[in-house]
Parts: sequence; structure tokens; C-alpha cells
Amino acid sequence: MPDKKVFFTGAGGFIAGHVIPMLLERDYSVVIFDNMTRGNRERVDGFVSTGKVELVEKDVRYGGGVREAIRGCTHVIHFATVSINKSIADPHESIDINMTGNHNVFAAAADEGIERLVFASSASVYGDPKKLPMHEDDPLDPLTPYCIAKRAGEDLLRFYQRQKGLSWNALRFFNVYGPGQRIEAYYTSVINHFIQRLRAGLPPVIDGKGEQSMDFVHVTDLSKAVVAALESERDNVPVNIGTGIDTSVATLAKILIKAVGVDVEPQFRPRDVLASRRAADITRAREVLGWKPEISVEQGMSELVRAALDE
Repeated sequence: MPDKKVFFTGAGGFIAGHVIPMLLERDYSVVIFDNMTRGNRERVDGFVSTGKVELVEKDVRYGGGVREAIRGCTHVIHFATVSINKSIADPHESIDINMTGNHNVFAAAADEGIERLVFASSASVYGDPKKLPMHEDDPLDPLTPYCIAKRAGEDLLRFYQRQKGLSWNALRFFNVYGPGQRIEAYYTSVINHFIQRLRAGLPPVIDGKGEQSMDFVHVTDLSKAVVAALESERDNVPVNIGTGIDTSVATLAKILIKAVGVDVEPQFRPRDVLASRRAADITRAREVLGWKPEISVEQGMSELVRAALDE
């Protein structure tokens, strides 16, 4: 078998920190392509020290750098992106990085004959869903530059599939959480905000009435889905990666309050909520990837609380 080598953009980030060890266990070598403006330098240095990982510290907006670094790779995982919140604050930067970056990576992968490309898409492509659970064939209604770029990325993949035979899977991530996560992004890290406040004896602050729900998927489960998408026999489809369970923010607060063991009540503040409820239909993930989540929300949240209390 020829050497398996993954070109991995945005691999200095949270999710990649869990995916890369799984890739190394499966005898892949990895080229981390990341400008490291938000990457975890210490963790990346640890990966590089294995001798199986190389860091190319460049930006996905520069196609020549992408093309040079991808040469000799057999697989691609494309995570590099600007978050939802930043895309609203600065649409110009978001479109520049997300749209141009997507195209640079996809075009290079197609030209270099990559065996499989896995794209980190997002459940946000659905917008505010009309029904639950959300299925991959449901209408898409992306509401922010970030979401629009994710949908456009899936369309670009189809273009290069038709034009040059590119093999791809686009994973529509729901609300990823787990150890090592930054606390800035609202959707995926409301958990960490709650835990930090509870550790300080403060009540969690909930936007709106707390009726909005999320489908929280543990980063370990999600990382297994990424590797499965890299190796699956079936390809060229978007795939939801979630649990199929919608947990309201108010319920989440109660779970965490109980886990931490403090006597407080949540506080509520008015705020417009972008997407009111989310839950994934994961039938396709089972059928295409042979994947299903194994870590329950209660188990994952309890482990996060224990880790936070041990710090």
C-alpha cells in the first residue's frame, strides 16, 4: 500500500486536535496547513515531534501555497474557516477566507488526484429548520456569510466531482463540544461559559427563554466520523453529524448545575436567537459512514464538569 498522507487545513484547532491522533493510529502522516493565528501552538508542536506530522504555516487564501503543500498527499480534510460570529462582524474577511479558501483547496485537490476530500460543513446551512429531525435533503436556508460559504462549498465540491472526478464527503457538524474547546463561539461553547460561571458560584446566563435547543455531539464521536468519511466506500454526499437529540439550553443549564452541585437558578436575558431548535437525522451517517454517536449528552457533560473541577 502507498503511504497515506492527509493535507489538513485548519488543523491547529480544537476538533483537529482530536482527529490527528486517530489518523496517526491508522498510519496516516499529516500535513497541517494553518496560519496559526488561532491554532494551539503547543499541541501542534507535540504532533510535529512524532515525526509523522509537518506544519506548513500558511493561509488558505493563497492558492500557490495550497497547491505546493498538497502535492504528494493522498487525502484532504478541510477545516479552515472563519466562525459564524466573526462572519457577521466582518463579512468581507469571512467571504475572503471561507469562499476563496474553499475553492483553493478543492481545485488543488481535484487537480492533484486526491483519493478523498472531507469538508467540514455545518448544520447552519439549514437555517431555522421547519421540522425536526433535520435531514440532508431538507431545504437549505443559510443566514450568515459563514453558513452561505458552507453551502457554497458543498456546491463547489459537486462541481469538481463532475469536472474532474473529485471524491468527497461533506460533514454537516451540529454542536460540537468536548475537552480543549475555546470559549468564544456562542453555539458550540455555551457549555463552557455555563461551567465557568458555576465554578465561580454564579448562575448561568441564558439568551431568550432557554427554549432554543442544540444537538450536542461529543468531539470524540465527531472525530471518528471524520476518519470514517475519509475511508468510506460511499462518497459525494452531505452527511449530518449529530446525535439526533435536541437539548434545550434551559435543560442544559439544569444538567450542569446538578453536575457541579451548586444552589443557583439560571438567569435569562432577551436576545434574538438565530436557529431555535436543532436535531440531526443521522440515518445517512449510519448508512454511508457506518457511524453512530456513543457518548450521551449526560455522560459528556459530566466528564467536562469533572475535568473543569479538577483544574
